[in-house]
Amino acid sequence: MSSAKAPTYVGSVRLIFEAGTKLEAKPQTAATAATYFHRFFQECEHDDYDFYLVAATAMYLAGKVEEDHLKIRDVINVFHKSVYPKSDPLPLAEEYWCLRDAIVHCELLMLRVLQFRVSVDHPHRYLLHYLWSLHDWLGPLSVNGASGGCRVPLAQVAWSLLCDVYLQPGCLRHPPQEMAVAVLQVALLAYDVRLPHAEESDLTWYETFCQNLSKEKLSDIMMDIIQVYEAEAA
Repeated sequence: MSSAKAPTYVGSVRLIFEAGTKLEAKPQTAATAATYFHRFFQECEHDDYDFYLVAATAMYLAGKVEEDHLKIRDVINVFHKSVYPKSDPLPLAEEYWCLRDAIVHCELLMLRVLQFRVSVDHPHRYLLHYLWSLHDWLGPLSVNGASGGCRVPLAQVAWSLLCDVYLQPGCLRHPPQEMAVAVLQVALLAYDVRLPHAEESDLTWYETFCQNLSKEKLSDIMMDIIQVYEAEAA
């Protein structure tokens, strides 16, 4: 799926999430596709494969694995429209069939590169559980704890952070439970939210969720999250 636009690694991952929205795919489908994309290029050279083709293939395969049932024609048209914004949907002609064949062949290659290990345990479900637990503990949060003040959009910020983490292959480095804790901790620090009775407890709040997660390991994961934004700004 070559184009006049020079594809970039991060831009291609971002395209996966944009395509997921347009295809009305489940959030975990796009996350799975991004994971496949990163894992594929951990094994293959960037210059050897077209980023957009691999991204489209990853989305199509993720739809199958996550039982999202994305039609290959819809995947092709959404990615083609993203690459060529002024184009019309592809007719069932030579260009469409060439792209379809390319995705089918790339899918077989991707499965071999992934060694058919296509099941992915994402941080999303852990993050939802942790958010519910904190909400039950803290109730609605306000900035600086002021009653009637501006509500802290903790869930929205944490979810956005988690989505952004998938832009870089660093998302593969850490267990999903620990990644969920880290994005939540970054969101809490961003709004200077301090959990009540934290200093009186023998365990930190995150150790109640991840017993073996040390402060040093948490800091390491948080640095990976921050580096996603530093790479974007560079």
